[in-house]
Amino acid sequence: MEQEKTAVDKLIALVIHRRNLVEKVFMLLVALSIVANFLVPINYDLTEYLPDWSPTMQGIEKMEEHFGYPGTARVMISDVTLYEAAAYKKQMEAVDGVDTVSWLDSAGDVYLSQAFLSQQDISGYYRDGNALMDIIFDYGDSDTRTYAAIADLKALLGERGHFNGPAIDNATLEASIAGEMPPIMLAGVAVIFLVLTFTTTSWFEPVLFLLTMGVAIVLNMGSNLILGKISFLSHGVAAVIQLAVAMDYSIFLLHSFTAEKAKGLPDEEAMASALRAAVSSIVSSGITTVVGFIALALMQFTIGRDLGFVLAKGIVFSLFTVLLLMPALILRFQGTIEKYRHRSFVPSMEGFSRKMFAARKVVAAVLILTVVPAYVAQNMNQFMYGTASVGCSEGTQSYEDKQLIQEVFGKSNTLLLLVPDGSPVLERQLTQELEALPYVNSALSLSGTVPEGIPEGFLPENLTSQLHSGGWSRILVRLRTEVESDYAFACTDEVRAITQGYYDECYFVGTTPATQDMKAIISEDYGIVNLISILGVMLVVCLTFRSGAMALVVIIPIEIAVFLNMAVPYLTGDSLTFMGYLMVSSMQLGATVDYSILLTNHYLDIRSHTPDKGEAAVLAIQRSCVSILTSGSVLTLVGYALYLVSSISAIGDMGHLIGRGALFSMVLVLSFLPMLLTLVDSVIFRDQQRFDARAQRRAARWNGRREQLKAIHSSGPAAAKE
Repeated sequence: MEQEKTAVDKLIALVIHRRNLVEKVFMLLVALSIVANFLVPINYDLTEYLPDWSPTMQGIEKMEEHFGYPGTARVMISDVTLYEAAAYKKQMEAVDGVDTVSWLDSAGDVYLSQAFLSQQDISGYYRDGNALMDIIFDYGDSDTRTYAAIADLKALLGERGHFNGPAIDNATLEASIAGEMPPIMLAGVAVIFLVLTFTTTSWFEPVLFLLTMGVAIVLNMGSNLILGKISFLSHGVAAVIQLAVAMDYSIFLLHSFTAEKAKGLPDEEAMASALRAAVSSIVSSGITTVVGFIALALMQFTIGRDLGFVLAKGIVFSLFTVLLLMPALILRFQGTIEKYRHRSFVPSMEGFSRKMFAARKVVAAVLILTVVPAYVAQNMNQFMYGTASVGCSEGTQSYEDKQLIQEVFGKSNTLLLLVPDGSPVLERQLTQELEALPYVNSALSLSGTVPEGIPEGFLPENLTSQLHSGGWSRILVRLRTEVESDYAFACTDEVRAITQGYYDECYFVGTTPATQDMKAIISEDYGIVNLISILGVMLVVCLTFRSGAMALVVIIPIEIAVFLNMAVPYLTGDSLTFMGYLMVSSMQLGATVDYSILLTNHYLDIRSHTPDKGEAAVLAIQRSCVSILTSGSVLTLVGYALYLVSSISAIGDMGHLIGRGALFSMVLVLSFLPMLLTLVDSVIFRDQQRFDARAQRRAARWNGRREQLKAIHSSGPAAAKE
C-alpha cells in the first residue's frame, strides 16, 4: 500500500512540478509519430490472417511456389461489337501491370462471321452487345501496382467498363477507407464536442478533451510501425474507437478535479487530490478495457491479434496521456477554462436516480423473461465471412458492377485446383466430370483442352506455364454460384470430393475455400475469445474490489447487454460480417465495464458511512450518471456515426453494434446493477473482510520472517551460519 502511495506521489510531482518537461516530451513524441504513421503499410487481404496450417494457406503457398499468385478481375464492356471488343482487349493487354486478358478470341476467331460461331461458344463471352473478359495482373490483388493498372483500365474503358473480382474488391476497399476516414473522424469529433459541451461547464473543456485524446491517437497510430503492418480494419476504426472508449478517463479526471476545486483548494493542490482520488479508478478501468482487447489477440484468425494489439496499445497510450499530459494542460489552461466558464446544462439527477432505482423490479422482470431467448437468438445470427462481403458491400461501385455483370452473364465463382501433373488421361477425365456438373460453367485444364496425341512441348510456353509447372497441374473451374453462400459451399465440397477421388494430394484456392476456412476457424475462436475476455475482466475486478461476488455482479449487466445487442440482428433478419460480431462482444465488455466499476466504487464509498443500502444505491446512481451518460452517449453516437457514414460493411456493422451495445450497457448499469449491489451487499463486505484478513496474515508472516532474519544477522556470522 505504501508503495502505491509512493508511485502516485511521484506521478503527482512529475505532472505538477515538471509539467513543462512533460509537455515537451509529448510534443517530440507526437512529431515522431506523425512521421511514422505515413510509413505503416496497410493490408487489405483477409487470407493473410488465416493460420499457416489452414488448407487455403497451404494451397496458396503451393500455388505461389509453382505458378505465382497474381491478382485477378473480370470486366464487362458494354455496348460494343465483337470487333470493338477485340480491339479493347489488345489495348487492355498493353496496360502496364496487366499480364493477360482472356476472352472469346482465346478460343476462336472473332473475325469469322458470327454465323460460324455457335451460340454455345460465345454466350459466356459475348451477349447482347456486352463482352466479358478475364484479367490476370502481373502482381497480387492488393499490390499498389495492380491498383494503378485498374485505374488505367477504368480510364481506358470509361463508362463502358464494369469491373468485379478480388483485385477490384481490394482496390474498392482501400479507396473507400481513404475517402471515408476524414468524414468518420469529423463526425466523431463533432459528436464528442456536442456531448461534452452539454455535460461540462466551460466552452474550452471539450477542446482540452479532444486535444488530449488527439495526442493519444497520434501516438498510437505512429507506434503501429513496430507491428510491421496493420489491417484495413485497424486502420479504419482504431482511431475513432480509441477516441470514444478512452474519453472516460479524461471525464473521470476532470470531474474529480472540479470536485476538489469546489472545496476551495488551489489549482495545484486540487490537481494533486484529484489524481489521488481518480488514478485507481482510471487505471483499473483501463486495465479491464485492455484485457477485453487483448483477448482478441488469442484468435487463430490473426486479424483479431492485429486489431486487439492496436486497440489495447491505444488504451495504454490514452492512460499515459490522461495521467501525464492532461493534468499539465488543465493547469496551463486553467485561466482559459475559467474565462469561458458557463452554467451547467445538466439538470439535477436526484429525481432521475430515484426513478431508475424504483424501476429496478420491472427491469429485472423484463430481463428474466428476455435473457434466455436473447442468448439463444444471438447464437443463431447469419454471418458473412469472405473478403467480397467486405470490399464489395452494398453502396459501392464494385457492388453495382457485380450486380450488372450477373444480370447479363449470370453468377461466376472461380476455383483453382492444384493436382499432381502425372497422368494426362486422369486429368482429362477429372476435367470432363467436373464440366458435366450442372452448376459448373467451365473447367479448364491443359490436358482437357489439348487434343489427344499432341505433345505438350508443341504448345507455346506462355500457355503451358499457366496450367502445368513444377510437377503440378492447375485446373480453373468456374461455378454458377455466389462466392459466399450455403449453395456455393455445397458445390465446392462436391468438387473437392470428386477431385479427391482422383488424387490423394490436391489443393483448392479461391474465395469460397478461403471463406469456408475463415468460417470454421472463426466459429471456434468466438467461444474462446469470449470466455477469456470474461475471465480476464472478472479477475481484474475481483482484485480491484477484493470480492469474487463483486466480480460476478459487475459483469452480469454488461453480459446481458451483449446478449441483447447481438440478438437484435437475428430478430430483424439482418446478416452481419463476422468481424463485427466476433470483436464487438469483447469490445463492449472491455469498454463499458467501466460504467459498472465507476458506479460500484461510488456505492462502496457511500455504504461505508450510510447504513441504508437503498439510499446508497440511489446516491451512487446520482454521482455516477453524468459520467456514465456522457461516456455512453459518446460511444453510442460515435458507433452510429461509423454505421451511417461507412459503406464498408465490416466497419458499418461494427459501428452499429458498438453504438447499440453501449446504449444497452448504459441503461442496464444504471437500472439493474444497483439492485444487484443491494442484493449481494453483505456478501461483498464479507468477501472484502476475508480478503483483508488474509492479506494482513500474509503481511504479519512476512514481517515476522523479516524480523527473524534481522535478528539472526545482528547476532553475528556464527548465528547466521547456524
